[in-house]
Amino acid sequence: MAHTSSARKRIRQNETRRSRNRTRRASLRTNIKKLRTAIETKDVAQVKELLAPTLSMVDVASSRGAIHANAAARTKSRLASGANAILK
Repeated sequence: MAHTSSARKRIRQNETRRSRNRTRRASLRTNIKKLRTAIETKDVAQVKELLAPTLSMVDVASSRGAIHANAAARTKSRLASGANAILK
């Protein structure tokens, strides 16, 4: 258990950030799964609808520290290449 007030504050901050990151990561995973399903089923309309918001969510999660920058870049690249294969 933390003894100093600064350590107690750090614990509170970490819990708040962990909660926010878990929520952000969970919604991101859900949107990525929806987009991947749309790509696999070759549903062009749904891919067009989901691509931009999902890529934006990946960027936000990366900038807020919920996921690593390289993981975000890799995810965006794979989703975009899959979508481009269907949209062309």
